[in-house]
Order: sequence, then C-alpha cells, then structure tokens
Amino acid sequence: MSTVFNFTFVPWFRSVAPYIHMHRGKTFVVAMAGEAIAAGKLPSIAQDLALIQSMGVKVVLVHGFRPQVNEQLRAKGHEAKYSHGIRITDEVALDCAQEAAGQLRYEIEAAFSQGLPNTPMAGSTVRMISGNFITARPVGVVDGVDFQHSGLVRKVDAAGIRRGLEFGAMVLMSPFGFSPTGEAFNLTMEEVATSVAISIQADKLIFLTEVPGIAQDPTIPVGEDNPIDTELPLDSARKLLASLSPAQRPSDTAFYLQHCVKACEAGVERNHIIPFAVDGSLLLEVYVHDGIGTMVIDEKLESLREATADDIGGILQLIEPFERDGTLVKRSRTEIERDIGQYSVIEHDGVIFGCAALYPYPEAKTAEMAALTVSPQSQSQGDGERILKRIEHRAKASGLDSIFVLTTRTMHWFLKRGFQQVNPEWLPEARKRKYNWDRKSQVLVKKL
Repeated sequence: MSTVFNFTFVPWFRSVAPYIHMHRGKTFVVAMAGEAIAAGKLPSIAQDLALIQSMGVKVVLVHGFRPQVNEQLRAKGHEAKYSHGIRITDEVALDCAQEAAGQLRYEIEAAFSQGLPNTPMAGSTVRMISGNFITARPVGVVDGVDFQHSGLVRKVDAAGIRRGLEFGAMVLMSPFGFSPTGEAFNLTMEEVATSVAISIQADKLIFLTEVPGIAQDPTIPVGEDNPIDTELPLDSARKLLASLSPAQRPSDTAFYLQHCVKACEAGVERNHIIPFAVDGSLLLEVYVHDGIGTMVIDEKLESLREATADDIGGILQLIEPFERDGTLVKRSRTEIERDIGQYSVIEHDGVIFGCAALYPYPEAKTAEMAALTVSPQSQSQGDGERILKRIEHRAKASGLDSIFVLTTRTMHWFLKRGFQQVNPEWLPEARKRKYNWDRKSQVLVKKL
C-alpha cells in the first residue's frame, strides 16, 4: 500500500513544486463570502490559507457577512432591504452588521489559532492583524433611494497593510470603513477586496464564493454540457460583462465578474472566482495547472497577440534553431508568410520570445497547434502555457471541440497540460494525408 502511495505522492508533489516557487513572496487578497462561514467551511479554509502562507505567500483575508447580518435582522424582527444590489443600512442593520462583524472576527481568529497535533495546523503560527485600513464615504441617495449607513471605499491605507504583511502577519479585514469624522459605514466585501487588491497591487484577487465560476455559456446553468471557463482574457470578460444585465445578487454572472474586470483593468493581473463548496478549492486553484474556477487574466496586448506580417523575420529567427536540431519540422519563409494569420506571438520589448500557429479542420471540429516555440532565454517562465491558452481560446472561439499536436520530443510537457495520446489514425483525413510516417510523431489531443 505504501509503495502505491509513494508512486502517486512523489510525482504529484513534484508537479506542484513549480507553483510553490512561482507564488513565494507574492501577495494574494482572498475574499471569503459570509456564506462560506455559514456553511461550516471556515476550519478547512483556515487550514488551506495557513498552508498557503507557510509556503511564502502574503495573505490579506477579507470576510463577508451577508447571511450573518440577515440572521441578526430576523432575530430582531427586522427585514433586510436591498437596492441596486447594495444593502440599505438603517440604524438597526448597522447594529446587526457590527455585531456580526465582531462575532465573525472572533471565529476567524479562533480558527487560525488552532494547533492540534495530527491536523494541518499543527506547528503553525498564524499571526493576524486588523485595523482601520479603510476610509469610507456614504453611498448617499441613488435614484431616490437613501442608503443611509451603507458606504463606498474612499481610500485604502496601503502602506499600513503592507507593513502588516512584511511583519509576517495575515491581514484580516471586515467590510467596514470609517469617515474622517469617525462615522461607521457598512461596505460590501466585494468592493473592499477589490479596492485593497488594487491599492496594494496584489498578484491575485481570489473570490471564494457560492458560485463555481463563469460558465462557458452564461445563459444556462453550469453542468457537464456547460463547463466552467477556466481562463477568461480581460477583453473577453469585458465583452461578456457588457452583454449582461446589471448584477443584483451573487448568483448573477455579473456580480463577481464586474469586480474581477475592475481589478484587472487597474493592474491586478490574476483574478479568480472559485467555489467554497469544493473542499480544498483554494489549493486546487493556486497549485494545480487547470485550477477549479474561473481566472480573469490581463494578457497585455503588446506582449501576447496575433502575429502580423512584421513578425515573419522574428518568427523565423525564433524557430530556426529548433528546426535545425529536429525538434520542429522545417517551414519555409513562404509558408510562414502565407500562414501568418494563424500565428500568435509573445513579444517583449520588440523581440519575439514565443509563437504557435493554429490550423483548423472545421469538418472534424478540431485544429492543429503547430510550431509551439519559446526562446531558451524565456523558458520556465510560463510563456509556453500562455501561448497554449491563447491558442485554446482561439480554437474555442471558432467553435472547435479539441486541438491536437504532433511532437517527437516534448510529449510529457503536453501530457501534463491535459493532452492525451491517440493513434495517428485519429487525425482528420486531410491531416492524415500529410502525416510523415517516417518521422513517427506522437499525436496528442486536448478536449476544449
């Protein structure tokens, strides 16, 4: 039994090691919906965040308290009121919010103080600090509705938060802010988390929510025929947001997406929506290649884009050494000129460091990804994965079901990224006629 465990554990641990290295020293803002605490998920989330912090990640934790405040209101015989997707906070609701925030802060600090033997928290020391990091202003009167003690973020004390993180503490924030006159305002967890992530220029903003992510077809429920879109480029997210009705409740597709887009536009390059219902979803999203929810990602146009005729020389220069050593099939300048519209490239400071081409076979609902190349100076920095994702999105946008590659040397790289080996007979007829049986290339397919 232990031998079987060793064979599964060791390759798995090695596969997550690059992500551990990648995230060390980075800053994550994690926004935990109050519903996660109400569902009893706090102990496991605390364990996972403690583990992430122990691997060198700086964590700001922002908690929500929507269901807890509503429960307090019900206990006082008071109705929860909303408008424009924001709570109307009267005097009673403000009292309830303050009570709920105090109780939740106590529960969260207790969860991070556990250190029982034989638990993931054994031997861990998680220091937590919180404070008046948010200056707020009132929402005021909107369309004739007076929001009373509901507020918006005016300013974030980024320097204070950074000092707490540098001290090695996890910074805990409630959705409250204070005016310069000392007046308390009830804020939304989503706005606080987004504002904090932008102000400290976090590396990730993660919404741990009651929704599983953004569905590939947002008009129908998530299911086997309508899976989660695991990666959504910023321009695609903007277009999707523009097509949706304004968000009124968390189940609306636009509810978390609008905050991800806002953060992305303001310099937070990775923004995630993941489900708290799945045990370990934080670890799965951060340390496993395909993740579990949706990541809205800012791929700068100047660095990752479709190729133009001006890029032909750079592509030739990039792929020539790999053609010479037999890793790639040789392509003439004429071929590349003819097919330049099929290529995507990564460019840094005017130099092309990576490329790949997409050749569709619409009759078979598939496409070949060819000439995937990353410069030796840029390898192990994730550029290959970024190009692969771009090609996958291009294929999806064309209505294709899969992409395939032919390779003689890099099979394991593709297998680790969700490709599966098939017999060359699987190839579309038009591609099979061009298959070089002497070269004995492996054929690998990935479903989209």
